[in-house]
Amino acid sequence: MKASHTSTAVELSWFRLSLLSYLRDSHPDKAADRQFIASRGDAAAQVYSDSIKSGGSHDEAGEAASQTLYAGLHFSPYRTIVNILWNEFTHEIDPEMAKAVAMELLPRLTVVFKKYTLSDDFAGSQEYNLLYTELTGAIQTLLEDGIQ
Repeated sequence: MKASHTSTAVELSWFRLSLLSYLRDSHPDKAADRQFIASRGDAAAQVYSDSIKSGGSHDEAGEAASQTLYAGLHFSPYRTIVNILWNEFTHEIDPEMAKAVAMELLPRLTVVFKKYTLSDDFAGSQEYNLLYTELTGAIQTLLEDGIQ
């Protein structure tokens, strides 16, 4: 029984750490939300465990757990801003500074993101191009106003 408890603790830790790593890379504004990480990690671990108990393979269980762990997180406003800085503003922003500048710009660009219905598959939608263009203009304006 003790080994099973230890195994569950390791699974919980792995899911939480995996989510934390992803958040740091794609949603750094959410990386400090311990409650979110704990609840999402625990839910993914439960999905994994339930899938195994019902006869699913480890691959199937992992896929189901990943869907739970990363639901609503596939599209990243932060990553979108970083990509725009890398693609459109290479002369204005040192690519090594793009992530830091994106963190500074993110709260100022929230109003732009709120105009769109963001979803996990948003980057593949037609609206993404409109968002990209609107963000590029907004970033240009902010940079011209001295936000760096």
